[in-house]
Amino acid sequence: MSAQGPDLVVAGAGGGLIAALRAAQLGLDVLVVEVSEHFLRGNNTSMCTAMVPGVNSRWQREQGIEDSVEVFAGDVDRKTKGTGDQRLARALAAVSGELVEWLADEAGLEISLMTDMHYPGHSVDRCHTIPERHGTVLIDHLARQARAHPRIDFLVPARLTDVELDAEGRVAAVVVTDPNADEERIETPAVLLATNGYGADHELVAEHMPEIATATYHGSETSRGDALRIGSRLGAATEFLDAYQGHGALAAKSSTLLGWATIMHGAVMLDTTGRRFAKETTGYSEFGPSLAARPEATGWVVFDRRVHELCMPFTDFRQTVESGAEVWADDARALAVVTGLPEDAVTAELDESARAARGEIPDRFGRDYEAPLEPPYAAVKVVPALFHTQGGLVVDGSARVVDGDDRPIPGLYASGGAAAGISGHGASGYLAGNGLLPAFGLAYLAAGAVAAEHRAAGSDTTA
Repeated sequence: MSAQGPDLVVAGAGGGLIAALRAAQLGLDVLVVEVSEHFLRGNNTSMCTAMVPGVNSRWQREQGIEDSVEVFAGDVDRKTKGTGDQRLARALAAVSGELVEWLADEAGLEISLMTDMHYPGHSVDRCHTIPERHGTVLIDHLARQARAHPRIDFLVPARLTDVELDAEGRVAAVVVTDPNADEERIETPAVLLATNGYGADHELVAEHMPEIATATYHGSETSRGDALRIGSRLGAATEFLDAYQGHGALAAKSSTLLGWATIMHGAVMLDTTGRRFAKETTGYSEFGPSLAARPEATGWVVFDRRVHELCMPFTDFRQTVESGAEVWADDARALAVVTGLPEDAVTAELDESARAARGEIPDRFGRDYEAPLEPPYAAVKVVPALFHTQGGLVVDGSARVVDGDDRPIPGLYASGGAAAGISGHGASGYLAGNGLLPAFGLAYLAAGAVAAEHRAAGSDTTA
């Protein structure tokens, strides 16, 4: 590090590692401040399914898939019913193809395009992932790369508790607090708040999203709204504080993610009355509050051997199976016995959904099926979950935090759940991968913006 301090301080070692690696690649000295010494298994990036939307990537082009900023922005607009931040959606779409190619070529990840299943709301295949399809592998790799880079230092465990501005309103320093409550002031011209949202702050969740407040929180316990509080003190604008990613398929027995691939390949969800209650393929996020509103806030995802085999590439699904949460039955009546659901309802629902899947009758909820379910049947008991919040500090297309008049606060950046994302309001606007895209995409953009500012400042100095 230079004598005057790092060129960039990154608060949060999840998606923030993208900013650290990109900034270091661009010649900056970076300090990563992370509150948890167990961040490799404790933050939201480590819990994700490692899907990053990439628009007009080389993998899409190789497969003849036509995609564009306009198409992605249109998908966001439809999914959010016109409430999503179009400026940010377009900025992220514009950089997303470059981002996933950088993840492969510079960060060294084994990236491929997911074409074996199609997530709700995406009009084309654009979700890119790694072979394991799990965030633990993703963050392990990024952390190894960052720790090995000579321009990146880590301060762990430590919490970034404040950001100081100078007389001109520019970032001048950060305050970092260690577990003993000792404070250290570190001078820096730029800071990226990548501390995620406030899912672990139960009071804020109850205030802004009461419909999911009693659901299981399946996210980092360090996501306590630090960025929201720091940014608000500095006059930052905030938006979409009611937005979040929910989920309707967290295995009740193991607290592992069953995954929505089961649904997209043909599974159905029954509540405790043994009945389906909504169009499952609408999206997994909105199924969180939908399931939370059902009797006992509990459901059963029912699938078959074909779906089971198709989902085995997903690490989360395998963990759920290995936990013993999956039960099997030879027919609908036996399934009712092992699940404890009413036999008549289970039998009727499985028969009706199979007929709809074969095209004999319309599905009463309007869903399409990949194929009808065939016995023997598998089932997993599931509960609703809150994964992470999607609202926060308003940022522009360069990840710069702005005030109430849309003016950037010089040197202050935000990414991921610390920033107001592109999911609009509530849970229904969330598109698969639109948690990692703002986490990685905004971090990548922030690094580029800080590097540009650094170059400009150097030119001014030597002029």
